[in-house]
Amino acid sequence: MLGDVEKQAIQTAYRTYLKARELKPRLGQRQMIGSIARTLGGIVQDNESKRQEGNHLCVIEAGTGTGKTIAYLLATIPLARAWKKQVIVSTATVALQEQIVQKDLPDLVKFAGMTFSYALAKGRARYMCPQKLDRLTSGQANDPTMALFEQDTLQDKDQLAVFESLLKEWATGAWDGDKDALIDPLPDNLWSRVTTDHQQCSRHRCQFYNQCPFYKARESVEEADCIVANHDLVLADLSLGGGVILPAPEKAIYVFDEGHHLPDKALGHFTFSMTLRGTDRWLKQLNKSMASMAAQLRLTGEMVRAVEQIPSEIRPLEQNLLYLNELISNLVTWDDFADNARPVHRFAEGRVPGEVQTIAEQLRQGFVALSALLDRLNRGLQQAMGGDDPDLSAKEAESWFPVVGQMLARVQDARALCGTYANSDPEGAIPLARWAERLDYQDTLDTNLCSSPILAAERLRQNLWNRCFAAVVCSATLTALNRFDRLMMRAGLPSDGCYERVQSPFDYPAAAELWVPKIQAEPGNADAHTAEITRWLESTLDANEGSLVLFSSRRQMEAVKEAMIPRWQERVTAQGEMSKQEVLRIHKERIDDGEGSVLFGLASFAEGIDLPGKYLTHVIIAKIPFAVPDNPVDAGLAEWIEKRGGNPFMEISMPDASIRLVQAAGRLLRTEQDTGRITLLDRRVVSKRYGKTLLDALPPFRRRID
Repeated sequence: MLGDVEKQAIQTAYRTYLKARELKPRLGQRQMIGSIARTLGGIVQDNESKRQEGNHLCVIEAGTGTGKTIAYLLATIPLARAWKKQVIVSTATVALQEQIVQKDLPDLVKFAGMTFSYALAKGRARYMCPQKLDRLTSGQANDPTMALFEQDTLQDKDQLAVFESLLKEWATGAWDGDKDALIDPLPDNLWSRVTTDHQQCSRHRCQFYNQCPFYKARESVEEADCIVANHDLVLADLSLGGGVILPAPEKAIYVFDEGHHLPDKALGHFTFSMTLRGTDRWLKQLNKSMASMAAQLRLTGEMVRAVEQIPSEIRPLEQNLLYLNELISNLVTWDDFADNARPVHRFAEGRVPGEVQTIAEQLRQGFVALSALLDRLNRGLQQAMGGDDPDLSAKEAESWFPVVGQMLARVQDARALCGTYANSDPEGAIPLARWAERLDYQDTLDTNLCSSPILAAERLRQNLWNRCFAAVVCSATLTALNRFDRLMMRAGLPSDGCYERVQSPFDYPAAAELWVPKIQAEPGNADAHTAEITRWLESTLDANEGSLVLFSSRRQMEAVKEAMIPRWQERVTAQGEMSKQEVLRIHKERIDDGEGSVLFGLASFAEGIDLPGKYLTHVIIAKIPFAVPDNPVDAGLAEWIEKRGGNPFMEISMPDASIRLVQAAGRLLRTEQDTGRITLLDRRVVSKRYGKTLLDALPPFRRRID
């Protein structure tokens, strides 16, 4: 329960912080602190400090300028310390993660009179694996244990020099093994060779365990009062059962900043895929590697029996993969797809033909058996690394452990995919989306089978909301059409949580105007609409200001720029022409030099850029950002809603477009001093019945509708 001591600690910290920073209290920020504290303070704990009853979820929409980060940190950290819990702050972007660790948390320690510890948590893939780097630089890179995957063969002396340089920097202490701390970033294809995953890592049995960058970083995380992570890491931890990488959910107060990204991130963690020919290739490679392993090592007992049995388990898998490939080829005529269409065949309602189901079940059983054999090998190698096998040296076991671990992970992934194809969805349950796609990899055609939930709601409900001690979800865009329904449906949020929208510090009517000019063409007539946008931009844009034009399609963006007269083309910098950082640098440089600058951008620019003050005074939105449900997951969701008697347009398209429109409009006002105009070149907000609903969901800008 929220006692007087905890309440006083929060109030005192806030007053101290404001006074030290010479800031005035913001109404929205105060509301947010109070709402979080009251909600979490209502939790009743038992004698073992477990949540017993009370609302443990607080969902808050707070716009730019509210001071969300300071609000949720001030409200949660004192309570977590009092209750002996840990705060896990999860973000969707690296930029916000770095801001919290490098600025916000140090500021609280310095200015709020608070004493607490904090740490940055990142996944294993962000850290160098010393064992892999040692093997790459010590002449072992081309031994038989590294031949399992083509990319593990050292290609040239230049690559060797790069790895030797990394090893030297780490050995001398100039580099801590963190990928993000590299002065010269390493390309992904090289970095993947010096990092590892949980299946390949031998943990405390590794000779480098005490020096391992990942485990050294994890020590600070285990003791920290506040841990800053990201959505992917939190979801990865939950998928492993929770409490593996981060504190157990039952002992954590989660804060999901940029929480509107959580449902889509979660879908990615519950999606499975398996290429048919690719799987056949690595099974053949596994066979060769097991023969090599048997020839190299003196295996005994369970390990030798496992190696002997693996070929007999692989043969029927290869036959069934070939048969499944033929079945899919007979079901799908890939030549029917248009040249510009993604070659994807979606199984309607997620239902696959009976023959495919039967073969998928046979494959699943085969992968279960193969997984058991590899797991037996894995455990045997672990024992040998611990010195428990007189016939196998720790060094030999250590060299083979990551090979077996990586293949075990592949087998488990294939088993999971086959399981989703072998089993029908329970009656009344939300179906899985299942689809096949054609891949062209290095001039070799392959078929990729995929499956995904159409909603992550149930997985999040079971693994996160029902288990965690408490959670706060916040963002500037959590509502759609002024309601939390969309988020609740997609994220599985309980209806009895605290849902609140706090007051923005911006004076929207005074600061900005929303203008809908009278243009003739509607987006349905793409060519005419593109031509009219081009004419409007050339005749109306102020050549001396900072402008951002947001498009829903790359095709239209490129067509508009190409059609503009040269004088305007010179002022336009389009997304994709160079890196995002370079695009923004050029834009700011032009504005600083007193010139005008126009940015052309797509969806990521509608949410992910921050250009305060003179850098952006005019946002132009080409059309209402309706998304066509053309990917298998969205199409499956629309199909499911329609089957239940719902309206996919009103339940998916409208809420999604509303959120994107709010995000796009949100690029204009980044501080309380900003002013400007938002122009929407889409008359459907006037001509269609749904238009008023979309307009009313935007902030209360003063309006000009021609």
